[in-house]
Amino acid sequence: MTLQLPGHELIHSGKVRGLYAPLDADGRAEHDRLLLVASDRISAYDHILDTPIPDKGEILTRMSLWWFDQLADLVPHHVLSTDVPDEVVGRGVYVRRLAMLPVECVARAHLTGGGLAEYAATGTVSGVRLPEGLVDGSRLPEPVFTPSTKAPQGEHDEPISYARVEEIVGPRLAARVRDLTVRILARGNEIAAERGILIADTKVEFGIDVTPLGLGAGEEVDWAAVDPDEVQVVLADEVLTPDSSRFWRAADWEPGRTQTSYDKQVLRDWLTSADSGWDRHGDTPPPDLPAEVVELTRARYVEAFETLMSRNYDSAHPSA
Repeated sequence: MTLQLPGHELIHSGKVRGLYAPLDADGRAEHDRLLLVASDRISAYDHILDTPIPDKGEILTRMSLWWFDQLADLVPHHVLSTDVPDEVVGRGVYVRRLAMLPVECVARAHLTGGGLAEYAATGTVSGVRLPEGLVDGSRLPEPVFTPSTKAPQGEHDEPISYARVEEIVGPRLAARVRDLTVRILARGNEIAAERGILIADTKVEFGIDVTPLGLGAGEEVDWAAVDPDEVQVVLADEVLTPDSSRFWRAADWEPGRTQTSYDKQVLRDWLTSADSGWDRHGDTPPPDLPAEVVELTRARYVEAFETLMSRNYDSAHPSA
């Protein structure tokens, strides 16, 4: 169900977030800021599930705000204010309106998931040659940039080479976002490891303020012509959360097997089990989640929050 907010116009509803344009006194959309609202919806296997995960949107919002502060010396972020309408307190933020880069910026510190499958077949991940003998969960010699396409909702992102990123956004902007992505993951692991969390990989979103380019909001950007010295590259959306990253329990890490994760893997495991009765390759949508799967998934998000933030999660007091 789409949330209706007085004084705001919904301009985009994604898998788990909504973007609203604040309206001025004349009812016209403001051009320099947006309201970003994280819902409790959850997606899996390119489907938005009918069953929400209570408090998920608030947990991810609060974690992102904390991380934006930890990364402020590396890259500016898009948050303008957390003073938002009462209906979305704790899970809504006012942000700068940006033109978002048309590639997914991914960095990996450990080998797993789709990267592991590609490595097993070719010895590379997104064209990056890796050492021989790595297994599921292996720590890489150094974090690597493994970008992908930014597919429309309902379609799969596909790995692309760094050379392809250079073609899309130009060599200088490609180098800027590659270096920032790797540094964000490295900084994240420095901080999270002290708290018992390994961040195996992460996806981050970057945008630019188009004003120096003489463009207005919504105008098309010639990305290959953008000079990164003339624009500000801004970290946007969410950052270093269990939805945008793989969080593993450091104490349980053991290469060569599936790691204990803080994310929605428990939900994905149930969906692909015989208990769900669902065929992920068929045409039917996923079934409703049973209460125990919802609670276990929520518990993993809460555990990630409390482990990382070193404080108890209190959904009744979002500023806590």
